[in-house]
Amino acid sequence: MRKKIIDKSAELFLSLGFKSVTMDDIASEMAISKKTIYVHFPNKTKLVEAVTFNLFDTICSGIDDICEKAANPIEELYSIKMFVMHHLKNETSSPHYQLKKYYPQIYGVLQFKQFEKMHQSVQESLEHGISTDVFRNTIDVDFISRMYFTGMTGIKDNMFFPPENYKMEYLMESYLEYHLRAIVSDQGMTILNNFIKNQS
Repeated sequence: MRKKIIDKSAELFLSLGFKSVTMDDIASEMAISKKTIYVHFPNKTKLVEAVTFNLFDTICSGIDDICEKAANPIEELYSIKMFVMHHLKNETSSPHYQLKKYYPQIYGVLQFKQFEKMHQSVQESLEHGISTDVFRNTIDVDFISRMYFTGMTGIKDNMFFPPENYKMEYLMESYLEYHLRAIVSDQGMTILNNFIKNQS
């Protein structure tokens, strides 16, 4: 039951927002009593925390799987983007912004966990790209992995990229291409151009 509550809450939070969805809404959607939810989660904050970190763990696990199977670092990054977009497909309520505004403590912990995971993952991807001549061997791996995280976080900021002007899919696609064009070798540029051409 705990997992069912987390799954349904995640769906509602992503589509309607952390602030908008009440415990009554979740109980009603699941056709259960509010008391049943409170057996597993003493308050909404604890439920938001469980949903947030469950989604984070699911995405991390999927990313690890992609990294093991990808043919090259360029394909790897595009596959990760598609995977994340699929998991956040109902993200129409700016949950990133709402989490930051209404649950700052949870947001802070999540931000740190995301940075740790992405920093390590991107560093490994960059090193793999250098060793296979897809990325230039002169790039600063630590600096670029930090810049990548900063950029990915930045495009989710509604103040800079208002959702009425920018769809998240467009932002992620554009940022990914911007990032890759800055670091690829000549061989990597050929792979990237072919990949983009085949995607369109």
